[in-house]
Amino acid sequence: MILVQRARSLGRSLARLRPWGRAREGAAETAGARDEGRGERAERVKRAGQVVGRPFALALFQGDADPPPATRRLRLKVPRQMEALVPYQSWDLVQVADLLLAFVLYGITISTTLDWNESAARAYAADPAAHGPAPLIFSYLAAIGVSLPVALRDRWPLAAWRVAFVMSPVVIWLTLSIGEGEPPYIITAIIMYPLVLYSVAVRCERRITAGVWVLTVLTLWIVHPDSMFIASIIASVAVLFGYNVRARRTATARLVEEEQRTRQAEGAQAVLEERARIARELHDVVAHHMSVIAIQAEAVPLKAAGDVAQLEAGLAEIRGLSLEAIAELRQVLGVLRDPQGRTDTAPQPGLDRIDELVSNARATGLAVLVKRSGALDGLPQAVELSAYRIVQESLSNAMRHAPGATVAVEIARRGEELRLRVANGAGTEPGTAQEARGAGQGLVGMRERAVLLGGTLDAGPVAGGGFEVLAALPIAERKSV
Repeated sequence: MILVQRARSLGRSLARLRPWGRAREGAAETAGARDEGRGERAERVKRAGQVVGRPFALALFQGDADPPPATRRLRLKVPRQMEALVPYQSWDLVQVADLLLAFVLYGITISTTLDWNESAARAYAADPAAHGPAPLIFSYLAAIGVSLPVALRDRWPLAAWRVAFVMSPVVIWLTLSIGEGEPPYIITAIIMYPLVLYSVAVRCERRITAGVWVLTVLTLWIVHPDSMFIASIIASVAVLFGYNVRARRTATARLVEEEQRTRQAEGAQAVLEERARIARELHDVVAHHMSVIAIQAEAVPLKAAGDVAQLEAGLAEIRGLSLEAIAELRQVLGVLRDPQGRTDTAPQPGLDRIDELVSNARATGLAVLVKRSGALDGLPQAVELSAYRIVQESLSNAMRHAPGATVAVEIARRGEELRLRVANGAGTEPGTAQEARGAGQGLVGMRERAVLLGGTLDAGPVAGGGFEVLAALPIAERKSV
């Protein structure tokens, strides 16, 4: 009984402690959420600080300017008689002008500061309470701080600005201590600084230019607030002018690159078109002649039946076909061997050589009937060549897939259109399926020829086991759109 009472008392105590445990867990979760929120805010502040401070870090320490333009504006070529006396064969007139201007600014700064020193010495002699002359070393440092950035601005514009920015306290202090005018900017520094700002804006990226401009404006505001407005306008005009020149150069460079890519693409397209043309020609030549030669080589021994005269005549015919095929192959490949890239000027086969194709086909056992109608003279060379190749490929297909069949070849001119029809019946030998014709590139090449002229070509099996090719080739020149 005592144990039961103690267990109940312990349970009531645990029940009272459970809400306190939940409260502690909730407080821990809330504290964790607050810590996580503080971490995220700190990370955002850090990233924002990096974004804001990055331009200044690039301007003062890490950044670098673009290389000088590949093509300079003005160059002076040294005469041959003086090449042995000078270290370079050509001089950049921009750099020469910068060196001359740096020399002039150096001399003006030295002369001006020495005059100030003499005036300060006389004033100090008359009134010991006046500011005495400055050490001569500061005059030379001020002259270097004004002239050296001008000498460096064309090759290293960002380094030139850093030199000017670091040396500006010396120039300003010397002007304030012994100078005789307001604001505290010597005329040589007023000439130098906009030139350096322009060079930075032309040759550096936008973030660096922004950092340089902000640091310059802040310095002007700290040194002499009264003249900050007009000085900031001068600095801003120099930066904006340089940035505009950089944007124009960048746009021009991109346009040149785009034109180069366009020319390369056009050249590649021309190469592909020439490849396709040569491939079509080679396919038509090789497929036709090799088919005729193969069939002739198989048929001649059977026809000769031991007759030496017929055998020699058949072999002579095969030899003639081989020589004709070699001649056409040389004609097609001639353009590839021409180092000047000239197109072949040998005459292309046309409708006047259809009879040769018919004779070769008849020699292989085909019964070929030819029908011509309309005025077939004076056709464009491209139309005649395409018509010749279409008939050639159609007869070659008939030899391979329908040996011994009857073939009808119709060539007709209807107004401004040349129409072709090549139809064959079923072959006399078994196993000559007409659907096998679509497996090669012959039909594809015929269609490409017709499409290039703006025409059409249809091919397919017909009732009774035959095959038919219908082509329509425009005779008029295609007008470019």
